[in-house]
Amino acid sequence: MNPNAAARTRAAGVAYAGGAYVLWGVLPLYFLLLVPTGPWEIVAARVLFSFVFCVLLLTFTRGWRRILAIVRQPRLLGGTALAGVLIYVNWQVFLIGTLSDRVVETALGYFINPITTVLLGVFVLHERIRRLQWVAIGIAALAVVVIILAYGSFPWIALSLTASFGVYGLIKKKIGPAVDAVSGLTLESLWLIPIAVVQLVIVAHTTGITFGSVGAWHTALLLFAGVVTAVPLLLFASGARRIDLAIIGMIQFITPIMQFLTGVLILHEPMPPERWIGFIIVWVAVGVFVVDLLLTRRRRPPLPI
Repeated sequence: MNPNAAARTRAAGVAYAGGAYVLWGVLPLYFLLLVPTGPWEIVAARVLFSFVFCVLLLTFTRGWRRILAIVRQPRLLGGTALAGVLIYVNWQVFLIGTLSDRVVETALGYFINPITTVLLGVFVLHERIRRLQWVAIGIAALAVVVIILAYGSFPWIALSLTASFGVYGLIKKKIGPAVDAVSGLTLESLWLIPIAVVQLVIVAHTTGITFGSVGAWHTALLLFAGVVTAVPLLLFASGARRIDLAIIGMIQFITPIMQFLTGVLILHEPMPPERWIGFIIVWVAVGVFVVDLLLTRRRRPPLPI
């Protein structure tokens, strides 16, 4: 590949992936604009409107053949169903955390997520990991213990987010390139439509549906939830094809950093000393993880041009 073309490809990949992580970083502020809508109605809206948006994209890009090819393969179809359940858990827990003044805890989950991904590679894919990666895992485990014992609260939101998104990424890796981003999100949303409908029925009979009853701006924001859900995933897919995983591994910390700053500086969530200690230990683990990525990338021989 021409050096200039390769540089442009890498720059585009960084821009796409960076854009995805920045959008994910501002999601808490977007969802807070949807108050008084609760987390169950918002997730149902994300599922339904993401499906509509993906159907429009597939129609516009003439991508229905790709969907049919996936449907003919039970293994791929089952993979999209499992991925749908996992991303539903992730969305629901994230909304519960965001709308219950626990944005900082959601950030903790995404700080730990890369280390969780490494652990899944060891125990599920039987991958060998490097010494520094083991050090990062041990430090992150220590941080969780400190938060539980010193802060006196089990970080179930953080651990649920990192577990669900970590296994989601594992399933997507097993499915491989046979399922493109738009087709995958379309099928994942399709599997979740019955859950979304049940949630809306329950909300309607308890707290009441807010869609269309709060105001035109609020209704427009809820309708836009499908675009907000799909666009970062599509940007991420475009970026991941252009840059290596080491760069992705470093860029992905944009999201939890933004969420942490949002929780502390904008939403003024409590950060007692015990919680600061836990986060500092997590950041040490993240630092070790990033150093390992940089050292590994430096030792890797350059690709032929």
